[in-house]
Amino acid sequence: MTNSRGHHMVLTTFMLPAGYHKDSWRMAGSRADELGNFDFVADLTRMAEAAKLDAVFFGDIAHANTVMRGDIKMNGFYEPMTTLAALAAVTKNIGLIGTISTSFYEPYNVARLLAGLDHMSGGRAGWNIVTSSDGYQNFGLTEAPDGPTRYRRATEFVEVVQKLWDSWEDGAVINDRDSGWYTDTSKIHAIDHVGEYFRVQGPLPGPRSPQGRPVLVQAGSSGPGVELGTSVADGIYTAQPLLQPSIEFYADFKAKAAAKGRDPELIKVIPGILPIIGDTQAEADELAEELARNIHMENGRQQVGADLKLDLSSLDLDEAIPVEWFTEDPARGSRYHIYRRKSVDQGMTLRELIVDLARSTGHQWMAGTPGAIADRMIEWFEARACDGFNLNSPFNPGGFALICDKLVPELAERGYFRHEYEGTTLRENLGLPYPSAVRESSLA
Repeated sequence: MTNSRGHHMVLTTFMLPAGYHKDSWRMAGSRADELGNFDFVADLTRMAEAAKLDAVFFGDIAHANTVMRGDIKMNGFYEPMTTLAALAAVTKNIGLIGTISTSFYEPYNVARLLAGLDHMSGGRAGWNIVTSSDGYQNFGLTEAPDGPTRYRRATEFVEVVQKLWDSWEDGAVINDRDSGWYTDTSKIHAIDHVGEYFRVQGPLPGPRSPQGRPVLVQAGSSGPGVELGTSVADGIYTAQPLLQPSIEFYADFKAKAAAKGRDPELIKVIPGILPIIGDTQAEADELAEELARNIHMENGRQQVGADLKLDLSSLDLDEAIPVEWFTEDPARGSRYHIYRRKSVDQGMTLRELIVDLARSTGHQWMAGTPGAIADRMIEWFEARACDGFNLNSPFNPGGFALICDKLVPELAERGYFRHEYEGTTLRENLGLPYPSAVRESSLA
């Protein structure tokens, strides 16, 4: 098989040490007693780097609702920035992407945090830009702003962060011992930003980052999310469980980016996939069944109800959610409509939906041999349904070892993934150019 696209896939991994498959922490060998500890997440990250993955990607939560329901799937034990800073010290090549919500931070803080991570890692930092509709009660607010307001604030937030990253020109540090000047102050600039939500003077207190700016990724397939992503993102994380809708999303997203004057080939569309791997199909199917047997059904009922914002307490597990309980409101999140389709169009019972969502949370999943799963991934890549995948490990550490030791080498041998890192920065390994700085005003 020949790679017709002239470049390999992007492969990152969503770092959930408890395992992406719900309740997989209950399996023997899960190291669940080490959750929150550094050694466990460092071992997983070094495993990813040995497989030459582009990046590890840490999500974040601003509330403990899932833990209070008994669900430890989410990443609340690992705050992204502190974890990634520690991982920078024990890795050399792999990208370090962390989620920071524009709803709960200020642009100056985020610009400093990510610039610091980029310097400490030698140019491997990335920011997953999100807005938040939950967790406001932990930040002195009683309710979340509506979606359009959150995304309008997020758009200005990212603009300010990028201006701050560009507030030092390349070459501003001259380190001239003879003259006594460490910097060329004519290359350091205030940004003097005044907008709807923020007033920020700048500049940052330190020089431009090793890769110019940290890489920007964004997770969101809603209308406002696509508007933000097509404007600023270098990479897009998206839930796309079916091939043809993913092809359509990919083409539409790239066209919208091109209409804004951006090169669509430089924006990487990265859907998630959860691979359950066996040396034979029967072995993979048995592993999928073992994972399903660990699901706590009542916790699963609560999780599905929370995701759909529906009270499912009266529904029998072997009944389907009635169609009239759903809305077709396009303003609902993309995952809501994925779940609706599974329940209404595919006729899944609540029990089947709980198992399906435990595996995928709206992403595609597949049980099979390394060759069969590679076939699926290559089909999507060649069909321009994606530029690569975010690999969701079903259980850790064993499931991730199967991905790194069997699936990734299969893709590399077929010419669809690297054998060695191309560069030392995340931008270089993603095939992205070094960004030029946009000048604002000068301190001089």
